[in-house]
Amino acid sequence: MSKINEETRTELEAAAFRRLVAHLRGRTDVQNIDMMNLAGFCRNCLSNWLQDAAAERDIVLTKDEAREDVYGMPYEDWRKQFQKEATAEQLKEFAASSPATHKPA
Repeated sequence: MSKINEETRTELEAAAFRRLVAHLRGRTDVQNIDMMNLAGFCRNCLSNWLQDAAAERDIVLTKDEAREDVYGMPYEDWRKQFQKEATAEQLKEFAASSPATHKPA
């Protein structure tokens, strides 16, 4: 992608992010803890990164707003509809592989 100008690169990266978010919205069967255990990030990480990007541009985006942007609905609604209780095995794997700053969602 070295021949692509910075504006086009940003547009492509934004499109890829939107596609990832749309994909995750459609995969409500995939739990955040599974994502954390396999990839080291989850929907909450994406919303935190979105909030950080807004803050870098002096844009106020609350945690709840960022999560709603990623989840496609208020976070508490998503949790009630789709989140399952983590198993002991999932929690054990999470504890062994995750930095102390991450908590299962």
